[in-house]
Amino acid sequence: MNAIADIVSMVGRNPGVAAQLFPSAIAGHLFHEGKSKKQVGLVSKHPVLYDFTYSNNGNPEFMELYEKAKKGQWNSMDLDWNTSVDPYNLEVPIFPEKLLPMYGQDFYRTASKEHKGEVLHATTSWLLSQFLHGEQGALFASSQTVEATPWFGAKLYGSTQVMDEARHVEVFHKYLTEKCERLYDINDNLYTIIHALATDSQWDIKFLGMQIMVEGLALGAFGLFYKFTKEPLLKQLLKNVIADEARHVHYGVEALRDFYRDEVSESFRREREDWAYEIAIMLRNRFFFLEVYYEYYAHKMSRGAWIQMVLESPIMAEFRRMLFSRLIPNLKAIGLLTERIRPYYATLGLLEYEDEKAADKISLNELLR
Repeated sequence: MNAIADIVSMVGRNPGVAAQLFPSAIAGHLFHEGKSKKQVGLVSKHPVLYDFTYSNNGNPEFMELYEKAKKGQWNSMDLDWNTSVDPYNLEVPIFPEKLLPMYGQDFYRTASKEHKGEVLHATTSWLLSQFLHGEQGALFASSQTVEATPWFGAKLYGSTQVMDEARHVEVFHKYLTEKCERLYDINDNLYTIIHALATDSQWDIKFLGMQIMVEGLALGAFGLFYKFTKEPLLKQLLKNVIADEARHVHYGVEALRDFYRDEVSESFRREREDWAYEIAIMLRNRFFFLEVYYEYYAHKMSRGAWIQMVLESPIMAEFRRMLFSRLIPNLKAIGLLTERIRPYYATLGLLEYEDEKAADKISLNELLR
């Protein structure tokens, strides 16, 4: 019920946003639909917009992205799936041991090598599982944006993202089932977010939530994995995925920058600022690693003590900053990091990267450094 209390606390910040997100929070945190159901049917009431002019409405950026996407397609079967992977190996880790949430704690430092390998395998599988579930959410959200966006050029580019996301679902699922041999359920915070995006009727929410927030965080997460992983198959897989994701986030920035700055009222923009902030909290809370806690450490400490450990750990603070390094600059680029909302992000410790390049200004080589 702590998560529901977090949603209720939104009322004090913005009652409208609380009302908008509350049904999804109930589905995710109270009924745990992502864990209790194998399939979930959601109803979205967004309009499907046909454009019989087939014009690009004076925005060449969408068509440039469309051309880049056509040239950037890759086949998952070209990866070397014969690569031998040991997800328990501390010497050649899929994910670095030093970035585990419990790293440095006495109860972990004194544990056996076998236990550390098991926890490394579990944490890696959990993280990659959330990537997979997020990519399925992106698959559905991107298909909806093709229908709902008002720009024909954006519809053409959006169709390439649908293909990209299908490929991402394919490769992460294949890696998890064949190499890690373990798949975790979707995290309740992530389920709440993709539930809210799928059921919302407004096209810009789908862009803001998926292209800017979820995909922006994913770009940071994939970059973190790419930088630190020692496993060659995953490294090549991530390099390909990052190239796709960079286009997706660029797409969101291009679609929303002028819209929020020039085409909406001040009250509308403030509402979107508050909505994005609440999603940022859920994205941060998604990385409390509670599933790993319940599986391995619930007998050693309380849930509250675990969350406090994660929040206070310098390692986890750096982990969060790296995850959000690609999200915050994009919020600023689309005009949703104003002086009014900045103090809220400061309390989360997420402003360090606000002056980094936004997605439309950063090259693939910079993302892979």
